[in-house]
Order: sequence, then C-alpha cells, then structure tokens
Amino acid sequence: MKTQHFLADDRGWAGARIGARMAPALLAGALGLWSAGALAATPPDSFAELAKKVTPAVVNISTAQKVAEAEGPSPDFPFKFPKGSPFEEFFKQFRERQGGDGGSGSPARVVHALGSGFIIDPSGYVVTNNHVIDKATEITVTLGDDKQFPAKLVGTDPQTDLALLKIESPKSLPSVSFGDSDKANVGDWVMAVGNPFGLGGTVTAGIVSARGRNIQAGPFDDFLQIDAAVNQGNSGGPTFDMSGKVVGINTAIASPNGGSVGIGFAIPSNLAKPVIEQLRAEGKVTRGWLGVQVQVVSPEIAAAIGLKSPSGAIVANVVPNSPAAKAELRQGDVILQVKGKDVGEMRDLPRIIAAISPGQKAKLGLWRHGAAAEATVEIAAQPGEDHMAAAEPSTESGGVDAQPSHALGVTLARLTDSVRQDYSIPGKVNGVVVTAVDPNGPAVETGLQVGDVIEQVGGTAVDSPAKVDDLVRVAKDAGQASLLLLVNRGGDYLFIGIKVGVA
Repeated sequence: MKTQHFLADDRGWAGARIGARMAPALLAGALGLWSAGALAATPPDSFAELAKKVTPAVVNISTAQKVAEAEGPSPDFPFKFPKGSPFEEFFKQFRERQGGDGGSGSPARVVHALGSGFIIDPSGYVVTNNHVIDKATEITVTLGDDKQFPAKLVGTDPQTDLALLKIESPKSLPSVSFGDSDKANVGDWVMAVGNPFGLGGTVTAGIVSARGRNIQAGPFDDFLQIDAAVNQGNSGGPTFDMSGKVVGINTAIASPNGGSVGIGFAIPSNLAKPVIEQLRAEGKVTRGWLGVQVQVVSPEIAAAIGLKSPSGAIVANVVPNSPAAKAELRQGDVILQVKGKDVGEMRDLPRIIAAISPGQKAKLGLWRHGAAAEATVEIAAQPGEDHMAAAEPSTESGGVDAQPSHALGVTLARLTDSVRQDYSIPGKVNGVVVTAVDPNGPAVETGLQVGDVIEQVGGTAVDSPAKVDDLVRVAKDAGQASLLLLVNRGGDYLFIGIKVGVA
C-alpha cells in the first residue's frame, strides 16, 4: 500500500506518517517535450553552478522536545510486562541504564528530530515546515559551514504546514528568494536541496511531474509534484527553478517504505509567500472567511440544476450572520467565480477566499435557479474552528411507520415524535428520514445514509414518503435525468444529485 510521509527525519517525533489514496503521477519525459519534431528543451550540462549559488542559504534544522515517559509499551519493548513478573524488574533496570526509570515515575526524556529549511533574508529569517518544529522546546539551525545558531520561533501556520524562524548572526547571512510557482510548468527542471536522513546538505534534481495535487494534508492542498529525490529529513527544504528562485517547499512523499520512489510534494511558493509575509509581520495568519458550507458539484447535481459542466462549489448551508448571509447567498447557489477568478472545483473556493484580506469586497459569480446571478460580499476574518459534534442517529427503526420509495431505493418515514426521538432529530428539522437504503437501488451510489433527513426534492419541501415519490415521478415524466435532494445529516446540510429511478 502506498503511504504518504512527512519528510522530517523519522528518528524522532516529527516523523509523522499517514496513509493516503494517491492519484497516479503525471509522467513527463526526462529529456523535455518534443515540438515540431525537435527537442523544445534539453537537460542542463550540469547543476553545479546553480548548486554553488543557492546551497549556502539552505540549512539543517534539529529540534528537541521533552516528553514525559508514560507507563506501558516503549520503543524498546513494544508490550507491557505483568506486575510483579521477573521481566518487569529486568525491564526497569534496562530503562534505568538507558536514562529512564522503566516507566514507573514518568520522567521527562528528550526526543530529537531533524529537518531542513532555507534563509529568506540576510538578517536571519528561516522558512521550514510546521511539522519539523511542532512542539519543539529547542530549535537549532546549522549552516552549510557547520556554524550553529539557536532559533526563535516567529510563527506557525498548521493549515499550510509552514513555520518561520529567526536566528541572530553578527554577519549578514546568505539568502534566497521566492519565485513564481505559477510559472513552474509540468516538465520543467527543478533542483531540491535538504538534509535527508540527517546526512547534511544534499542536492537532487528532477522535473515538475504534476501541479495542483491534493494529498489531503490540509484545507489548502495545492502541491507541486516533483520527481527529484527527497526523503525523510528533506522537510522544509527548498525546490529551486533553474534561475535559483524557490518555487516549492518540500513537505511529503508518496512511498511504500518511507524512501524516495520519485513522487515528492512541495508547497508552491505562491501559496507560501503571503503566509510567510504575515508570519513575519504579525506572528500569525489571518484569512478571509465567507461563511458557507460547500460541497462538490457532481455530474448528477450539475444535470439536476441545469449546469453545463460539474464545476464550482454548491452552497449546502449558510452560516447565520456571516458575510454570505449578509450578502443573501442561498442554499443551492453554486459559486462559479470570485473576483473574476473561476472556481474550477469545490476545493478551489477555500483557497481563493482565504487569500482575500478581511474587509475587502468580492463579487461572486453564481448559478441560481437555472440562471447566472451575482452577489457582492464583504469578506470577514476567519473565526476559530467550531468543534461541535453532531448527534449520532440511531440505526434501528424501532417500529417506525416506514414506507419504501422504489424511485430512490430507500425506505422513508415521516418525522413523528417517536421517530425524532429514535434518530435524534431536532423539532425544527422538517422532512422525511431515511430508515434503510436498498443496496441495489440508485441511492446507494450517492452516499445517502440511514438517519439522513430529506428536506427538499427538486427544490420542493417534502413531509411524507408519498410526496417524495410524486416529485420523482413528475421529474421523470418531464424528462429529467437527475434530481436534486437537500439532505440534513446530523445538522449539516448537503445536496445529493440522484439519477431518477423507476417508480
């Protein structure tokens, strides 16, 4: 199974690792692109001059973190010995010789991790990944000439996995600057520099393999994919274009074993630069906020609402008193443009909105009730995350008076008092609840679940299973291929496009 690894050296706490379903790499020819029968680009004779120019500004970062020694399994023995057993005493003595006490008194121990970074200002500002220095109690920056400096943390942004450090040097330091990652095309040569496996400054070269990769690391994923070899310890190191500008910050790899297989991911410089500027100026990042819950416009949803193609982001819910609410955005609106910039897919919208400064006005291009529309919204500052958990609905029908809807492939029930109690549905929610899903019906492919409350069918409110089937029949008779359902799932709204079945 392929796995995604953050690139901090795996010997310490920063060597995080998560599983991911990876999209196939977009392969590009190592010798460039052919055009009109001739090579449009050829590989450079050497990277030596480029490496000589930029490597003095690339640094190694080592961190230390004090961790309380907990009772239970340890890295030395991955299991816990029974109380009073002879092995427990032996284990305790072993841990004492290693500087611990066998877990009996929970002393603090120091865990180390290694990563990379680069200097962006001669005064000593250093960029790296947040996961390289997260929770560190000590941070040390080592230059290419082996000079070491203690580093102060200026600020971090976990949402983009970026951090800014500051070191103090009596002399001006070598530095590099950000380039324009939008100009980094698939097939362009790049060079990565970093500290793989703690070996020290290492240079590797390759090409941009793909753009806009979403590896589900955060809400603003827009990674460059490169095939220059990067490994654990390369985290926070730069990827350079051939002019010596930083176009990416190496962050993760796709690998079955933690080593390079030619699929690395770098944060684009155009995403990183404004974040670093805010961290330097304010020590934190302030992002724009619209105040909507959005979801992907599937082909079925697009067909149901008359969109020519499945693009944009459909508004599933509008947060009360938010900028979107004040601009009178509505449930079911599809946001297609923001300030003239196309929203190609749902995941583009958070990045576009976040990049707008709070207080600025933005014109939105919408699709509303089958026609183009516009709205102007004043963007606000992004509030803290809402950690409220939705109630889990019961999966038992408990004698509910339910009726099958063959048109949708589900069983539905009216929202009586007993049904609301069984499925934890508040009194202000209206509609019909799904009590079963036919594994062979049309609804199973849409993700419709037991406990979902269908509030609208094709824009019309429903309060009975019969009403649902009537609306589906009308849509089918009118020649509609798909129908739009508004669903309340544990307090969250989402639209589901469903192909019209046989009633």
